Amino acid sequence: MEIIYKRGLESVDWQDMKAVLQADDFDNGRSPEQYEISFKNSHSTCLAYAGDRLIGTVRALSDGICNTYIVDVWTLTEFRHQGNASRMMELVTADFQGQHVYLFAEDEIAPFYTNLGFKPQDIGLGKVVGKWLDIGPSING
Repeated sequence: MEIIYKRGLESVDWQDMKAVLQADDFDNGRSPEQYEISFKNSHSTCLAYAGDRLIGTVRALSDGICNTYIVDVWTLTEFRHQGNASRMMELVTADFQGQHVYLFAEDEIAPFYTNLGFKPQDIGLGKVVGKWLDIGPSING
C-alpha cells in the first residue's frame, strides 16, 4: 500500500489520532484537543497515512533561526522498519537548514536516530512545571 506523507494539518481527525496512538501504546495522556493544539503550535509537522489510516507522526518546535526540537516521532507498530519514520524525519528536518536540531530518545531506539545523522550529546535535562498536562489559561487566547 502506498504511504502518503502530509505536511499540513487540514482534515486531521484528532479523535482518531488519540485513539490510534492509545491503541498502539504511544499515548502520553493528551486529549484530542491537546493533540490538535500541540500539532498546530508546531513549526513543522509530517503525518503519514496508508490510505486514510494514520500510521505516523513527527513534529518540530523551532525558533526559526538556530534551534529546533523534534517530538512525537511515532510509527504504527505494523508499519515500523519500513522507512516511514526515516522519510518523515527527512521531510521535517529539511525545513531547518543551518539549525541545531535536537531530540530525546530512549536507549533502545537511539540507533535509529544515529543512522539519520544525529549524534549523542552529553546531557539533557527536563522538568514539568506544575501538574503534567494542566496548562491553565491559554497564552494564545
